[in-house]
Amino acid sequence: MPDSRIEQRVGTPDIYADLQRRLMTAGFAPGAKLMPSALQHEYGCSANTVRDVLLQLSKVGLVEFEIQRGFRARRVSAERRSDVARFRVLLEQEGAVASMARGGLAWEARLTAAHHSLSHIEREIGRQGRVGALLPLWSDAERAFHETLISDCGMPLLIETYASVYMQFRQQIVGLEEAYAPDFLHRIVAEHQAILDAALSGAEGPLRQAIHDHQKRHL
Repeated sequence: MPDSRIEQRVGTPDIYADLQRRLMTAGFAPGAKLMPSALQHEYGCSANTVRDVLLQLSKVGLVEFEIQRGFRARRVSAERRSDVARFRVLLEQEGAVASMARGGLAWEARLTAAHHSLSHIEREIGRQGRVGALLPLWSDAERAFHETLISDCGMPLLIETYASVYMQFRQQIVGLEEAYAPDFLHRIVAEHQAILDAALSGAEGPLRQAIHDHQKRHL
């Protein structure tokens, strides 16, 4: 029997959030088998609780599930990454353009703040010369910036779909480019700045182009 005090401290949302982050930041090797019976000891819960969480994560595309074969971290490939990247661009362009039209000064302020947080982490990564232990923190900040970009689009289904697509993309890119070489990061920093500048300019064409350019290496 799991310790009930641990169950109270580490509930299902906490387990979901932790496994989600690990799947998005190379905490499991691509294709690695995910055993509820093993993970239950890490989280101090029942195997059924872990199984339920893994089933939820399979619905957003981070986990593969087959009857009688169990759960695996989703495998990565250039083909899968390209497919997810294309869909991400389409959703982000539409969401960002709508947010720019609807959001006003409040949206601009939130987007600028999200970019400031992201830039601070990226500067620290540049100072250290590697991503290393900062990868989860950077991943959270990068996700917050892009989600803020589309947050005022007025289309809840687009936002919900984008969240799933973004997580799948992050899992694919970390699995294929886990090292995050300095020159790779430098390009990303410039691209984030270009997206912010375009969003604040109020011009649809440059914003669509900046979002496309941010993903074009993957398309």
